Amino acid sequence: MQPSLSDKEGRAISPLQIEHAVEQVTDSNGGLACSWWEALKQVAPIYIATHIAFLALTYLAALFSLRNFSTSSLPLNTLLVSWNRWDTSQFTHIAAYGYDASYRMAFFPLFPLLERILAVVVRDPFIAGLLISNLATLSMFMVFYRLVVEDFGGVRAWHSVLYLAIFPTAFFFAAAYNESLFIFFSILSFYYMRKGRWWLAGLAALFASLTRSIAICLLIPFAYEYMRQRDFQWRRIGFSVMSGIGIIGGILLFCLYGYLKFHDPLAFMHAQKVWHRQLTFPWVVFQVAYRNIRTHPILSFTSIHTVMDLSAILFILLMLVLSFWGPWKFAREQWSYAFYACALYLFVILTPEAASAALSSLSRFMLEIFPAFITVAAPGKRRDFNLYYLTICLPLLGFMVLQWLTGKWIV
Repeated sequence: MQPSLSDKEGRAISPLQIEHAVEQVTDSNGGLACSWWEALKQVAPIYIATHIAFLALTYLAALFSLRNFSTSSLPLNTLLVSWNRWDTSQFTHIAAYGYDASYRMAFFPLFPLLERILAVVVRDPFIAGLLISNLATLSMFMVFYRLVVEDFGGVRAWHSVLYLAIFPTAFFFAAAYNESLFIFFSILSFYYMRKGRWWLAGLAALFASLTRSIAICLLIPFAYEYMRQRDFQWRRIGFSVMSGIGIIGGILLFCLYGYLKFHDPLAFMHAQKVWHRQLTFPWVVFQVAYRNIRTHPILSFTSIHTVMDLSAILFILLMLVLSFWGPWKFAREQWSYAFYACALYLFVILTPEAASAALSSLSRFMLEIFPAFITVAAPGKRRDFNLYYLTICLPLLGFMVLQWLTGKWIV
């Protein structure tokens, strides 16, 4: 029988606690020693590898537009044009012409504003959007690595970034969408919350709320972290709590713009009706998924897409459960991760599409729940688990990229 280990107070120390302590001691990248340069070196191979894969798939996707043994060819700009799909045109239109219709208020302003500014240099808001999205992705990977490495160690941080980067819908990080920009600012805000640098957290949250309305969920980790770092004593609340206004600041500014432009401060909410989104109960998404699968042939468009989206939603839901219960759960001082993940998840499933494709875009929105990828990275050091995750996610990611590049519905 192996001797049991205990701390100074006689409490038993679990194997997971020992493993985490050893990792913190042996990991040269852990703790405060991790600089931005070190984070860049760690995430750069992941970023480069995924982008090489996207470039290769973009090149090979041209074969879907060419007949067998055809002597014709496609113009070189096909490599760029094939990424100009769906909501990309909404952002570029806003960048070029502003909010000329109230229904476009569904798209928050920071991303198209940056497109407009950068287009002065590159002469094309679409190319500007690609550059912004891809630069934001690299920055997002860096701050995500730094956040996780300081709380969980370098091994888990590296796997967290990897598992997020190869999630089946992660190709949106390379598209001219605002996903990577929003996640970058939301993680940056969360990072400064954890460090107690409230004004920087509020500033990052302001930019996040100018990018997506879901940034309002940052209020939950902000409130929890602020009170936790003050031992939940109300008398220790200081003026720095006012930095939390940044979380709703972007939304309030957009409300003001909506009032001045369309005489409707809630124009961004009313615009959701055009996109068939409405507030509902959290179980409606699962009811619609069951109905779609039950009432449509197994190899129909609706059935297959429902299975794809539902699989992503259920996977993230499982990670949320495991973040509270089981060997990979977050410690009490890390509960802000779990609370934020739950808030994001509820926000997403409470506003599904009311049309037949009710799960539309939800698998993309799962990317924003970054704490779920910290949970799934916990067993990532195990070779068999890592093999299963890579084997499942990489082919699905490649398939979805090809669907996207050939104009198929994948949003």
